[in-house]
Amino acid sequence: MSWLRTEDQGQIRWVIIDRPERKNAIPFDGWPELREAFVDFEHSSARVLILTGVGGDFCAGADLDQTKAADMISVADRHARMKLVHDAAIALHRTTKPTIAAVEGVAVGAGMNLAIGCDVVLAADTARFSQIFVRRGLTIDSGGTWLLPRIVGLQRAKELALSGRIIGAGEAVEYGLALEVVPVAQLGDRAKALAQAFLDGAPIAQMFTKQGLNAAYESSFDESISWEGQSQAIAFATEDVAEGIAAFLEKRDPEWKGR
Repeated sequence: MSWLRTEDQGQIRWVIIDRPERKNAIPFDGWPELREAFVDFEHSSARVLILTGVGGDFCAGADLDQTKAADMISVADRHARMKLVHDAAIALHRTTKPTIAAVEGVAVGAGMNLAIGCDVVLAADTARFSQIFVRRGLTIDSGGTWLLPRIVGLQRAKELALSGRIIGAGEAVEYGLALEVVPVAQLGDRAKALAQAFLDGAPIAQMFTKQGLNAAYESSFDESISWEGQSQAIAFATEDVAEGIAAFLEKRDPEWKGR
């Protein structure tokens, strides 16, 4: 059985990290498979992704025990291997559909950055987050230097990253790293309910909305307004707008076509 599983429940796709004996740490050579899971979701008919782990943990980052096998490779080889890590993070970031991280137990290092790389993080009351890198003699990877300050602000990002300290679910919500704390027994149901709420939105509209929000910190107000005008003009030409208006007038739920 693979360490990574996907399960479809209607239009909701679960991507499940299944290495409980290693706290769901990503295998040394497993990053291309993780990237492929994200790319496959993007090209699938599934509309929402839920990323989670098994055995009481989300993800302990890269499997450092396996990484020891690469101790003797060159700096160039290490850099090439880091590209595999970052290709997975980029594939998650570029996904145009809604993504949810359902986190229980540890989400540390690259595991934390996979979580906050999703659009929404739900934290079980057992969740623990850490940019653990500096406590291993490492610097941040998997997109953390871009993601963390945008979520928590630069000063808090520095405090978390330079100390590598572990924070609980409540503190994660306080800092904006997670949307809410959920009793661990209810985490799966809450993730499915949130995914279902995302299914209520029109796919093309969600794609443009997500792209616009992701670009917010790099765009001026005028640039954002210009982009909104262009994307809205395209949205108005879709079948989904006609369906959304008809459903509103007929007092029924819309049936989105994604076109």
